Amino acid sequence: MAKKSASSIVNTSLGIRISSHEKLTAERHKQILKSIDELNKKVSKLSDIVSTGKGMVQVLVFLGTIAAACIGYFNIR
Repeated sequence: MAKKSASSIVNTSLGIRISSHEKLTAERHKQILKSIDELNKKVSKLSDIVSTGKGMVQVLVFLGTIAAACIGYFNIR
């Protein structure tokens, strides 16, 4: 039986550690990309909600202005 040299044992061990590290890193990378995609969807949804809210506030301000104008007009007469 041939003896393995210390450098070949180290290289084999190092190769196993690197491939294990690459698998772990790839899994983390996939998880981070998935989280970023979910966050982008949430931001988009929140942006739509805020835009709708701004439109609703503009409508309420317009209606309030008309109501105040009518009340002011009838109080003067």
